[in-house]
Amino acid sequence: MPAEKLRNWMIELSDVAWYVKRLSGNDTLANRAHQAGPYIPRDFLLGLLPQLNRKRDHNPRVKLDLYVDSHGEYRRISAIWYNNKWHGGTRNETRLTGLGGASSALLDPENTGALAIFAFTTDGQGLVTGCRIWVCHNSFEEDLVEDRIGLVEPGRALIIDPLSLGREYSELQRRRSRRYWLSPDEIPPDWLESFPKPLIIMSEAVQMIPGPSLNPDQRLMTRRECEQELYESIEHAFYFPRISKGFESMKEFRDVANSVLQRRKARSGRSLELHLREIFMEEGLQEDINFSYNKESDPGRRPDFLFPSADAYRNQDVPREQFRMLAVKTTCKDRWRQILNEAKYIPQKHLLTLQEGISPNQFREMRESHVSLVVPKKLIPKYKKEIRSQIQTLESFIGDVHRLGLTNS
Repeated sequence: MPAEKLRNWMIELSDVAWYVKRLSGNDTLANRAHQAGPYIPRDFLLGLLPQLNRKRDHNPRVKLDLYVDSHGEYRRISAIWYNNKWHGGTRNETRLTGLGGASSALLDPENTGALAIFAFTTDGQGLVTGCRIWVCHNSFEEDLVEDRIGLVEPGRALIIDPLSLGREYSELQRRRSRRYWLSPDEIPPDWLESFPKPLIIMSEAVQMIPGPSLNPDQRLMTRRECEQELYESIEHAFYFPRISKGFESMKEFRDVANSVLQRRKARSGRSLELHLREIFMEEGLQEDINFSYNKESDPGRRPDFLFPSADAYRNQDVPREQFRMLAVKTTCKDRWRQILNEAKYIPQKHLLTLQEGISPNQFREMRESHVSLVVPKKLIPKYKKEIRSQIQTLESFIGDVHRLGLTNS
């Protein structure tokens, strides 16, 4: 029944503008950052609410009816443009405020990392008057959403605007320069005939962002950004000619749409693993000597990375403290428990994630379950101050592997 309720909700609101994101620690109260409420891109929200676009007024606001349908909440809230930049300060952002504190599902620290849909509803004249929200309760609901709209990664919100209500935002997106975007004539012809595999696109990003110029944490984040842009440019060149010709049947339309969504979803996790594999090798770790990628540890178990190798792991003469296991998940809110049964002879698990913050309760559960977080350095400030010192950077993790002298011998 909950799944059907979510499906019906998405169908009912399919003709209004959506802003879809994973709630960060600064959106919720997990970090106690006092950001006042969820961030919404300024140009998008000003396009939805032109009456909010009053630069001469200090911190103008517009009242909205807000329904968190997933949790049965209603509040009269404010959309605020914090425009101190034009009034002697530096702040220039828009947020939804007046949500009621931690009693709201949107601000509940336990929902840090959760997928949330903001659907902006309109009146009879097409003016936005309210916002209906669904905060996913679990990974099953998140899968339902992503099966419909595509993958939503931490820090990469998705905007679906069928009526182009956020006109200023759309114009801004069209004008924005893209460093890694390939025009159709820059894309190898065979990629336009057969969509390139994730390894090929990742390799292209590696060539554009050489290894020695950045530390491992910077390298991972920059290459992922580069690869995402490359992927989107290839996707546009590959599918747009097919879409522009139109469709002869609904089945043909659904087949293309499903192909786009499933390819996006399959790429993301695989992409992160491939980037890490490349970085490990650039940092002097040899595959199947210093690490194994996606090899069986115990029957039916395949951790993302084993150090020094799957063969060494099965050697009962090697001390257990000489091993490391690294699982890789773009988000870890509900998914971190999936790694507990991987590599049973390694009691302390390591998990690399791109999630932007975590609730104190979940972090405590991880520590009690002997799971250590590895987070790219750029994202660590998005975690609560008290736990930052207990999170490893990627560079630190690689350093530990080197110091342990893990080899397959």
